[in-house]
Amino acid sequence: MTAGEAGILARLQPCRKLVEAELSRVLPRATRAPVRLHRAMRYAALGPGKRLRPMLTVLVARMFGVAPRRSAPYAVAFELLHTYSLIHDDLPCMDDDDYRRGRLTCHKKFGEATAVLAGDALLTLAFGTLTDRAIEANLPARRTVQLVSELARAAGSQGLIFGQIDDLEAEGKRVSLKRLASIHDRKTGRLFTVALRAGAILGGADRRELEVITRYGDLFGQVFQITDDILDVTGSFEEIGKPVGSDRKNEKATYVSLLSVDRARAIARALCRRAVRTIRRLRGRPVEPLVDLVEYLPGRIS
Repeated sequence: MTAGEAGILARLQPCRKLVEAELSRVLPRATRAPVRLHRAMRYAALGPGKRLRPMLTVLVARMFGVAPRRSAPYAVAFELLHTYSLIHDDLPCMDDDDYRRGRLTCHKKFGEATAVLAGDALLTLAFGTLTDRAIEANLPARRTVQLVSELARAAGSQGLIFGQIDDLEAEGKRVSLKRLASIHDRKTGRLFTVALRAGAILGGADRRELEVITRYGDLFGQVFQITDDILDVTGSFEEIGKPVGSDRKNEKATYVSLLSVDRARAIARALCRRAVRTIRRLRGRPVEPLVDLVEYLPGRIS
């Protein structure tokens, strides 16, 4: 890790700690029945992780004048939904992974049935967390409905699940770059984008501002996924939290498999530059944390 990357992470640490404290608060206690289920939920959700999605919500909301402590309770919904998707992604019927974030995957730790149910419960809790907080904060009904609707679309059959099934169907095949970009957009990018949009919605952003945030989110998701694909080849277990080469083992379609590491790295850097130019269109807003975050991603593969 370079000094610049370490500095970015250090500046984001207060935001991350706030998100993790709120995440621990909304999850059911591990001593509450059904104990095994709640232990599995906490194990998966509170394990090591970057917390990028909820941090993006908090950072964008702060850009629009919403204090982090007000936005964090909404932000954790995106981490809950993301964690559900990882639990199911790791299952034997999907990618059949034994490790996630440097630890045994949920189904290896608690059994397949408990893992499936823990994922289902986290998905449900994500929506409950959004609505409960909106009620507590007396959020205008229109904003509440918009948040719930956007999360549902991002997670549903035209979003994350579309990307997941297309990813499975593309295994072992030579797909086009256009289809690969579509898989990445749905499986990875949509949740980043909706997390960013949520922060803007909480802050009352106008249509143009939402359009800029959306475009930045789309680019951020692409940079993130290409970086992840490269690290699966060039990284280490300690760095990525799972065995290197799992994409190749599962015959996944990636930019590395279709092109090369060097070409994928060049594309990630070009997309990063576009993301920076895009977010800087928000004149008068403190966008530097979002610039730092997207620039951090390709920095990991330098």
